[in-house]
Amino acid sequence: MTSQLPTTQWHKTIGDATLADAILDRLLHNSHKLKLKGESMRKVMSEFNESDHSE
Repeated sequence: MTSQLPTTQWHKTIGDATLADAILDRLLHNSHKLKLKGESMRKVMSEFNESDHSE
C-alpha cells in the first residue's frame, strides 16, 4: 500500500481513533516504510516536456 498521507495524520483523517489504530496496526505490522525525498517525477517530467515544446 502506498499513501502520501503521513501515518501521524491518519487518526485525524479517519476521524475514529479506534478504527485508525486498528488499520495502522494491521498495515504497519511487519511492514517497511520508505520516505522519499525530492521533486515529484510528474513535475520534473512536465517541466522537461514543456521545454521541448517551447523551441
